[in-house]
Amino acid sequence: MSRIQQPSLFPAGFSSRRVSASGADIHLVEGGDGPPLLLLHGYPQTHAMWHAVAPQLARRFRVICPDLRGYGASSKPEGGKDHAAYSKRAMAQDMVEVLDALGVESCDVAGHDRGARVTHRLLLDHPQRVRRACVMDIAPTLHMFETTDQRFATGYYHWFFLIQPDGLPERLIGADPDYFLMEKLGRWSAPGAVFDQPALDAYLQAFRSPEVIHASCEDYRAAAGIDLDHDREDRGRHIGQPLLVLWGRQGFVHRMYDVATVWRDHARDVTAASLDCGHFLPEEAPQEVSAQLAAFFGED
Repeated sequence: MSRIQQPSLFPAGFSSRRVSASGADIHLVEGGDGPPLLLLHGYPQTHAMWHAVAPQLARRFRVICPDLRGYGASSKPEGGKDHAAYSKRAMAQDMVEVLDALGVESCDVAGHDRGARVTHRLLLDHPQRVRRACVMDIAPTLHMFETTDQRFATGYYHWFFLIQPDGLPERLIGADPDYFLMEKLGRWSAPGAVFDQPALDAYLQAFRSPEVIHASCEDYRAAAGIDLDHDREDRGRHIGQPLLVLWGRQGFVHRMYDVATVWRDHARDVTAASLDCGHFLPEEAPQEVSAQLAAFFGED
């Protein structure tokens, strides 16, 4: 299995390392001093998506930015027959073992997109490890599948494309991975959004790997199967920790859902805010995201 060497987009004071968790080797960067803050990226990106936010937060927090299993420079285990290796439960367990390796007993967590789904599972499976959390531009997975209609299927067609079996999406994406990744970034961001070229280079470098393409499809296959089993088992359980919910006013999630109301059905203490951007909040609105996270996680 090849190893992707991701270029560093973070300033001096940040360092990179690998943690050998029981199910995967996790690559991460960390920097700063203060209370620990775990930042989890989404699809089709890597830890590099936090490059404009992490340095600002590192003034007050010990910031930890991993690549989720299957993404970036982390390892890509086989998904298995039921894709359980890419369940959000498995990804959350990775993060618990990362915290153990870093000597962190509990921390604040912010996740975007797929990382927000891992954050949701962390809150349910390991509530003692999470003090407060933020989820960005998602509604809960089970809610989204159970309220699917033509409008949702059209806007989130990738949920149904990436889960197809027998290597279909892998083969089609692999024919032109640069086009697919850039199309996703363009379609989901607000008109006129600009991504920093070094970050784009990092995403493209990672996404050109057939292993990353396959692993990311396994992530979505798990979401449409075993993740729903886990979510149904937890139906009615409410997140007890304070939860910050952020989303982009120019994005599909805003158009599709009453985001704050949906999350208040899943958590007891919700603070909600929309930002003037599309789906990729940490890159489209890094100053606003940094301010929101610093204020929320800085509360005593």
